[in-house]
Amino acid sequence: MQNLFHLADRRDTPVLQECLRRGIAFVPFCPLGWPRGAANPVLTSPVVIRTAARLGMTPAQVALQWLLQLASNVLLIPGTASIAHLRENLAAEDVTLDREALRDLDGVGA
Repeated sequence: MQNLFHLADRRDTPVLQECLRRGIAFVPFCPLGWPRGAANPVLTSPVVIRTAARLGMTPAQVALQWLLQLASNVLLIPGTASIAHLRENLAAEDVTLDREALRDLDGVGA
């Protein structure tokens, strides 16, 4: 199942939960937020930026790791056009968000 889903748009949480219950993979569409650029509600979020700085991560890594920690059925396919962003995205798997980060990120998009 692939639906629009990211830190700032969680409207399909019930769909994610139903997929988890049934053992169906859930692929968040636009996992780094939409639209791109200055209006991006995820990568420009002060909470995401502050959390990334505190943990020594990038905002993209915070957003991707949040999705990975959300549920075991989440499969990420973040698009990229550069090797640097590919490496950045892959490195998100190597970190874990702590309780403070998860608590703070809970308010993004709320």
